[in-house]
This record gives sequence, C-alpha cells and structure tokens, in this order.
Amino acid sequence: MTTILIFVGVLLVTAIAGIPIAFGLMLAGIAMLWQLGMLDWQSIALQMTNSADSFPLLAIPFFLLAGEAMNAGGLSRRLVNLGLALVGHLRGGLGYVAIVTAVLLASLSGSAIADTAVLAGMLVPIMRQSGYPMGRASGLIASGGIIAPVIPPSIGYIVFGVAGNVSITRLFLSGIVPGVAMALALTATWWLMCRRENMATLPRRTGPEIRTALVDAVVAMMLPVIIVGGLKFGIFTPTEAGVVACIYALLAGTVIYREITLGVLYECMLNAVRTTAAVMLLIAAAGITAYAITIAGVPQQLAVLLGPLAQHQTLLMLAIVVIVILVGTALDFIPTLLVLTPVLLPIAKQAGIDPVYFGVIFMMSAAIGLLTPPVGAVLNVVCAVARQQYADVVRGVMPFIVVQVLLLLLLVLFPQIVILPGRWLY
Repeated sequence: MTTILIFVGVLLVTAIAGIPIAFGLMLAGIAMLWQLGMLDWQSIALQMTNSADSFPLLAIPFFLLAGEAMNAGGLSRRLVNLGLALVGHLRGGLGYVAIVTAVLLASLSGSAIADTAVLAGMLVPIMRQSGYPMGRASGLIASGGIIAPVIPPSIGYIVFGVAGNVSITRLFLSGIVPGVAMALALTATWWLMCRRENMATLPRRTGPEIRTALVDAVVAMMLPVIIVGGLKFGIFTPTEAGVVACIYALLAGTVIYREITLGVLYECMLNAVRTTAAVMLLIAAAGITAYAITIAGVPQQLAVLLGPLAQHQTLLMLAIVVIVILVGTALDFIPTLLVLTPVLLPIAKQAGIDPVYFGVIFMMSAAIGLLTPPVGAVLNVVCAVARQQYADVVRGVMPFIVVQVLLLLLLVLFPQIVILPGRWLY
C-alpha cells in the first residue's frame, strides 16, 4: 500500500507542478524503486529501451503521418462535404454531419485529438452561423471525437496490444461494432435534443451535387475498406497496415487531389515526428513504472482487493470500468493505458475474461475519460478551436457522456455484442 501511495502522490505532485506526464511517470517509477530498495540506473535505462523497442509500435508513426496527410491532402474536408450533402438539410443536420464524419475520420486516423480538431475547425463556424447552441454543439463534436480510439485503426489498441501482449489485429476488428454503436447512441441523443429545439437547416442538395460529393470522397472512403479487408484476410499485419495507410494517403494527397506540396509534406512529417516522439517517450517512461509496479506486487495486491468479484465477471468488469474512468479524469489517454494495463489485465485474465473483449471495454472507458474534467483533453481542443468557455462545453457534453456510459454498461452486461462480431470478422 505504501508503494501505491508513493506512486499516486508523486504523480499528483508532478501534475500540480505542471511537469509533463512522461517525466511524472519517470519520477513516480524511480520513487517506487527507491522505496523498494531496488533503485538501479542501468535497469531503469534497460526498461525504458525495452519498452520502446517493439515492432508493432512502428505502426504509430505511420498512422500519425497518414492522419496528417489526410488532413493536409483534403481527404478529411471531402468527407465533411459528403456529410453536408447527405444529411445537412435535416433539422440539426450539422450534428448528424459531425457524427457521420467522426466515424469516417476515426476509420482513417485513430487519433481523438486530431479528429476532434478537424471536426471543430470545419463545422463550428458553420454551426455558429446557423444559430446552433454552441455549448451543446461543441459537446457533440467532442463526443464524436472519442470514437477514434475505438474504431480501427486505433493508436490506443496498438499501445494496449503491446503493453498487454494481446493481438492487435483482433482488437482492431473487435472495435468496429462498439465504435458504430457509440455513433448510433450519439445520433439518437442528438435526435431527441433536436425535437425540443428549432435548429436551422441547410438547403437540400440536389442529386447531381450529392453524386459529385460522393465521387469526390470515394478515394478517402476506400482507405478503411482496404485496411479492414487487409486485416481480415491476413494480407498484412497492423504494422504493415500503417505503412499502407501512409502511402495511400500520401498518393491521394499528391497525385489525385494534388494538395500536398513539398512544403506541406515537410510540415506533415515534422508534426508526425513530434507526436511520435511524445508518444514513445510516454511508453518508455511507463516502462519504468510498469517494472516498479510488477516488482512491488501491485497486481497481486489489487487482485486481493478485487478478489470477492473474481467469480462474477460482470461485477469485476464494472469495477474495472469505474477505475479506468476515474483514472481517466486525472490522466491523459495514453498514460491511462500504460499505467493500468499491466495492473488490470492479469486480473481480468485470471477471472477468465477474454483479453480482446477486455481491451475494447478498457479502450471505451479510457476514451470517455478524454471527455471528463479536470483533464478532458478533447474538451480543451474543442474549447480552443471553437473559442468557447470550458464550463459551457462541459455542460454541453454531459448528456453525451451519460449516453456513452450507459452504452458501456450495456456492453459489460452483454459481452457477446463485442465478442461475437469480433470473432466473425477475425
């Protein structure tokens, strides 16, 4: 218990002091090893190196570069235009556009922050001009952004798969149905809201305009088909899928749409390198923490605490969901995965829970954490882009958080909703 208190205390102190979370994890791990009397700088360096030295992690820079190329090459903009053409004329149509586009963008990049920034940047000005209540609209955009970690390709699944030694391909394919379910839940919630308010509509597009938007976006829509199809039929691994996505996005942006110049390509690569460096530093820093947590026997201690629930998988999963969401209110997405995966996954396996199913539920819980104050990384992105007060966006996002939590509880009560489609796709 002393070791856990030291870990939590150091993390809190570093967070309050404004120290980047990667260095906070390093300091927490070092403090734990010092308390255990096993502080060895060579072991620390070795753990950091081994944590980052993983072939599946190569997918991260490729998917990040693919996402940058999609935004710079006009693929994301064309998906938004397609959504506007299809459902922009409905009452509250821009909300449906945000949800549809969020799913399409999620199937391209897998980054909640990037997808939310694109959605907010493109749709917030139109929503404001159309007289939408901006707090609620911003909350919807933020809620759509968290679909990205659940639908493949997801950077979160890659990190979880490496940290927990779980099949990334199975995680990718098992995340499709829950991700679509999140979108349907948001759609139903937005529909109920629109019935109570008189929201402006856009002019209905003509048939030729819809066909033009569809033809213009077909290149972008083919990428998720290629990725999912390639994974299902064993044509390539998740790491190779990242390379395919990267090459496809670059070719689409340079050859087909011709919006990526050498200067733009340099910026895309620079942004991808910066984000990759930040993620890899987090993974390396978490290696120290995971090493210290293992030596301290934290998984065994937590297993004892959760022992009474071990015979009841549903209750155990509910407890784990609560833990992940609570931790997600204080930690960012990747640190939550890196800290809790080595602690909670062994407990789930011991209770006979499918690790792939556990990974999907874990990912959804951590994604909901992106919406919850005080950290709420996705909320901060929406506030910055939409120039909205944080409190207004928090109030606007609350109904969507409630709906996503209810969906999560449904999937915990009926795990076959996740397991059966995942096995069929695999």
